[in-house]
Amino acid sequence: MSELKFARTLTSDKFYKEIDGLVKKHKLNYMDAVVYFCEQNQIEIETAASLIRSNHRIKSLIQDEGEILRLLPKTAKLPI
Repeated sequence: MSELKFARTLTSDKFYKEIDGLVKKHKLNYMDAVVYFCEQNQIEIETAASLIRSNHRIKSLIQDEGEILRLLPKTAKLPI
């Protein structure tokens, strides 16, 4: 399946479910799962980035990982 055709049928919710499945199955973190998914399906990282931006769940999970790994500055969070 060509990248363009696959990318058109992939919604942000389907993308989230695929990535979440990879995280659980292969015990990857979310950033590594996105890269792995893109490599396996021959999708450009930029295409994945647009899907991540449109899905708040995966976006916040990747942001949290980035903060833990000190790749992103920490954001203020309310203690719950």
